[in-house]
Amino acid sequence: MTTTPLHISSARQADGTTALLVRGEIDMSNTACLADAIDGAPGRLLLDFSAVEYLDSAGLAVLFAHADRIELVANRLIHPVLRVSGLTDLITVHAPPPNGGS
Repeated sequence: MTTTPLHISSARQADGTTALLVRGEIDMSNTACLADAIDGAPGRLLLDFSAVEYLDSAGLAVLFAHADRIELVANRLIHPVLRVSGLTDLITVHAPPPNGGS
């Protein structure tokens, strides 16, 4: 199986919250990497998916597993997937800033 490109970096926000900046595609070939990054970040977490181009059910499963401690920035490409899955009923989902994301 070919691994889909996924890049994750972390940053600390002014309020002390850890933000994970995620770009690329999230599918079953790389969800362990996403889960490890979330597991390795303490406390509340902001996941910035502004540059995520694809999110499958395996990626959704990781998000559901961490719904009690995450917020998400989602671009217009993946927001419908989050809504249909019901994840938007469990977590706060923000639109990306007008000058960034998709």
